[in-house]
Amino acid sequence: MMNKTITLIRHGKTAGNFEKKYIGVTDEQMTLAGEEEIRERIYPEADIVFASPLKRCVRTAEIIYPKIDIHVIDELRETDFGHFEGKNYIELSDDKEYMQWIESGGEAPFPGGESMAEATSRVMLGFEKLIKLSKEYNNISAVVHGGTIMSILSTLFEGEYYSYHVENGEGYTFDLSSNGLYSGLFTRSFLR
Repeated sequence: MMNKTITLIRHGKTAGNFEKKYIGVTDEQMTLAGEEEIRERIYPEADIVFASPLKRCVRTAEIIYPKIDIHVIDELRETDFGHFEGKNYIELSDDKEYMQWIESGGEAPFPGGESMAEATSRVMLGFEKLIKLSKEYNNISAVVHGGTIMSILSTLFEGEYYSYHVENGEGYTFDLSSNGLYSGLFTRSFLR
């Protein structure tokens, strides 16, 4: 196996992101302002590009890597927020289930959705597919979701799940060495 550089990029902003809503499985498109923010940044080059199947990720990948085919991996989609989907913390502030979820430190399953552990297990299956499909490439990029990035990095590196949060259009770059170890985690804002 050759050394690889892997970049995980969070998609551009959607209307729900601007309103701080839980947008997981809802296939919300990126806004024009979100697209413009992506166009203003400089991203690492890639030999192969992967994306979540949701429109906001595929569109972000098309903007960043217009000359590269996008390989969609279904398991890299965002967490299913269940009953919280499409709502923000203000709208949920009187919701008993939401308060219980907050008190769990985000560890309890989303009512009607996935738990952090379930989402992470699914995402890591997708990440394994990404590694297998990219075995001939050195520079790999994946345009995914905030929860997807947190799942991958908290599994591969030291640190709590939420410590790997990034804003829209930002991400992390790290290396996979020939011995299969991940190293050199770098936060990137990808700004000009």
